[in-house]
Formats: sequence, structure tokens, C-alpha cells
Amino acid sequence: MSRKKQKWSVDFTRDRSGRTVSTMAMPDPVGYIETCPQVETTDMDVSLIAKHSWGVAIGPLKQLPMNLLVMYMSGNTISIFPIMVVGMMLWRPLQTFFSLSSLLDQFRGDHAFVQKLVFIFSNLLMVLIAVLKCHSMGLLPTSPSDWLQFVSVREQLEISGGGMALT
Repeated sequence: MSRKKQKWSVDFTRDRSGRTVSTMAMPDPVGYIETCPQVETTDMDVSLIAKHSWGVAIGPLKQLPMNLLVMYMSGNTISIFPIMVVGMMLWRPLQTFFSLSSLLDQFRGDHAFVQKLVFIFSNLLMVLIAVLKCHSMGLLPTSPSDWLQFVSVREQLEISGGGMALT
């Protein structure tokens, strides 16, 4: 029984004349190399480690635009949402500083010192922005009226009284 050959079908078990061909006799595809050449993996590993280290170092700077937008949208009023935003903005870098020694061990390679500086600077920048938001909300005691309780009361040197003449 002969099968009708479709226009776009390919039969890999038969050659052009119709004879059956074993799959072992088929030639290798174009570009196929039986022995794989050995690739130098140390260069690739070093570049991947450096790329990962820079990703960790610049991570807080990548969060900066979103944090600025959220802080702008939360406003300067003292309510629960802006205080939570400022609290999280302060807490994340401080939490990072508490675990700084384990995080700084991740930086390896030629630029490790620069990566550590960028990481620390970006976290300090996040803390600075959170403190500025606290200042704009009026949560920091920066005006003289905030410190009136610590000002000593002046001693009166003289007492004057006005009044009526007694006769």
C-alpha cells in the first residue's frame, strides 16, 4: 500500500529514491560537532560574580525612584499611611546596616571596594531621604519652639506694680 506523500511532509526513514535508510547512516546536521570543545569557565564565572555584585550594590538605588514617588504621593500630613511609608523607608536601610557584615562578604572581584562603597552610600541616601521626609512632616524637632521645655525660666530682677494711690 503506498502512502500519499503530502507536499510539506518529510520522511527521514527513506531517501529520495524511496529506499529505507537506517538512522545511523544519516549525516550529522549542519554545525554539529561530536566532541564539544572545552570552554574556559573561570572567565565566565568571574564576570557573572562581578555582575551579581554590581546588581546587589546598585539594588537600593534602583528602589529610589519608586520610594520617592510613594513618598510624594503620601503627602506631608501626619496620618497612618505616610508614617508607615516613612517607617519602612527608614527600617529597610537600618535592617541592612544590622546585617552589613554578611552582605559585604558577597562582594568579590577587582571592584569589591567600590561596590561596597556604592552599597553603603545608597543605603545612607535612603536614610537621608526618609529623614528629610520626617522633617517635611514636622516630626523632627528643628524649630526653637520644639525645645522650650529645656529653656530655663528667666529670674525676675525687679517687680513693678501699678495701681491706685491710697489715701
